[in-house]
Amino acid sequence: MKKAKTLMLVEGAVMIALATVLSFIRVYKLPWGGSITLLSMLPIAVFSIKYGVKKGLCVAFVFSLIQFVQGVTDGLFGWGLTPVMLVACILLDYILAYSVLGFAGMFRSKGSGGWLAGTMLALFLRFACHFGSGVIIWKSFGELWDGFSTNNSYLYSFLYNGSYMLPEMIFTGIGAFLLFKIPQTRKMLTVKDEQ
Repeated sequence: MKKAKTLMLVEGAVMIALATVLSFIRVYKLPWGGSITLLSMLPIAVFSIKYGVKKGLCVAFVFSLIQFVQGVTDGLFGWGLTPVMLVACILLDYILAYSVLGFAGMFRSKGSGGWLAGTMLALFLRFACHFGSGVIIWKSFGELWDGFSTNNSYLYSFLYNGSYMLPEMIFTGIGAFLLFKIPQTRKMLTVKDEQ
């Protein structure tokens, strides 16, 4: 029992470290936050699928704290937010947005189809957090790209956050699909009460 708990803690730490390293490999970065990374959320999803939502949420929460620190180094405090907006931004754009990745294990007993569905659900929940932040906190509107602007904060938040989260979801979905096709991965992630 103690050995299994130690193994789980080590795997959680390794997945957090791997996710953090992958989060620094950015394919594209937007000026006001958000980027397309090299499958940075997949290790957290894999942990959640293997150990369940409760433990997955704990690991995802730790990852969210690391992402917050990374956000601070990227200039979060220099964005000119009021103290209330700053706290809301920290909660919605970092703590909650990355903690929801722990929900990837929600359908873990359904096999590889459930694993993929859970991973996509977790990424959609992350998008929803960023979308809500854009509408509630940032109330953003204006020019998105050369020649395209909008006065609708819902549309602006949807397009801005979708411009990096949709590719991130697609790449992570493809990565997850390929990973879950590997027999050794399927064996490792199969919920024990299914056997």
